[in-house]
Amino acid sequence: MLLQIEKNTVYIKQRTKELGFDYCGISKAEELTEDAFRLEAWLNKGMHGNMQYMENYFDKRIDPRKLVEGAQSVITLLLNYFPSQVQQPNAPKVAKYAYGKDYHEVIKARLNTLLEDIRKVTGNISGRGFVDSAPVLERSWAKRSGLGWIGKNGNIIHKQAGSFFFIATLIVDIPLLYDGPVADFCGSCTRCLDACPTGAIVSPSVVDGSKCISYFTIELKEQLIPNEMQGKFKDWMFGCDVCQDVCPWNRFAKPHSDVDFTPIPEILNFSTKEWEALTEDEFKNIFRKSPMKRSKYAGIRRNLKFIQT
Repeated sequence: MLLQIEKNTVYIKQRTKELGFDYCGISKAEELTEDAFRLEAWLNKGMHGNMQYMENYFDKRIDPRKLVEGAQSVITLLLNYFPSQVQQPNAPKVAKYAYGKDYHEVIKARLNTLLEDIRKVTGNISGRGFVDSAPVLERSWAKRSGLGWIGKNGNIIHKQAGSFFFIATLIVDIPLLYDGPVADFCGSCTRCLDACPTGAIVSPSVVDGSKCISYFTIELKEQLIPNEMQGKFKDWMFGCDVCQDVCPWNRFAKPHSDVDFTPIPEILNFSTKEWEALTEDEFKNIFRKSPMKRSKYAGIRRNLKFIQT
C-alpha cells in the first residue's frame, strides 16, 4: 500500500511539471480550524467589501472534504506568470497577472488533464480542480504543503522564486505522501506595508480587501470609486502589483516561458491616448481572452477616468 502511495505521488509531481506547473505540494485533506477563525474575523470586520460571495459556503472553504466526498489529499500547484516585458512608461498600469490569457481557463484545462491522467494510473478516483473561483483557501493549502509562507502582503512567497504565481488546487480521494510547511522568512521587513498606496495591508498578512486597488478596479462593479481614494492609485487601471514589486523576495522572480501568458501587445504598447480612444467593440475583440474582460469596457473607462482626475 505504501509503495503504491509513493508511486502515485511521484507520478503526480512529475506529471504536473510536464503540464507546465512550476511547483507542486501535497497536504492531507482536513479541516482548516485556525484559518476558519481568521476568515470569520476578516468577514466580520467587513474586509471583503462588496464581495458578498466570500460569505458563501463557509463550511466548504475550511474543509475540502465537503467539496469532494471522501477527500484525502489536497494537491496545490504554482504557475509562474512573471513577464519578461513591461508596459511602456507613463501608461495606465495593468497588473502583471493579466498580461496574457485568462488564467482561469488556461489552468482549469490543465487541471482537467491532470485529473484524467491520474485516473489512468490510479483507477476511477474522485477529484475536483479549482482555480481562484471556488470556495478554497488556496494560500492556506500552499503554505501547508511547503510551497512558501504567507507574506505580510498576504501572498504566498516561495523562497527561491518570489510571489508572482497563480495558485491552483486539485482535491482527490486517494492518500498520497504529504509535504510539510516551511518557515516564514519575512522577518522584520515592512516594505509592502509601507508601500501600499491605500493602506490596505492593515497588519502583517492581513489585507483589507475593501481598501485594495485591485478590489476597486476589478471587483467593484458598476459603482463609482470612493472620492477618498482619489490620487492614491498611482496610475493603476486594472489590479495592482505594488506590494509584490517592492518585496525583496521577488528579486528571485524569473520570467516565465508559458506561451499562454504571452503579453497581449496592446497591454504593453498602448499609450494613455490609445486607451482613451478604445471603442467597446475594439475592447471586446482585443481582450476577449484576457482577465481584463472581468471589468468590462465600462469598468475600464471608469478606472481610466478615475486615475486621470
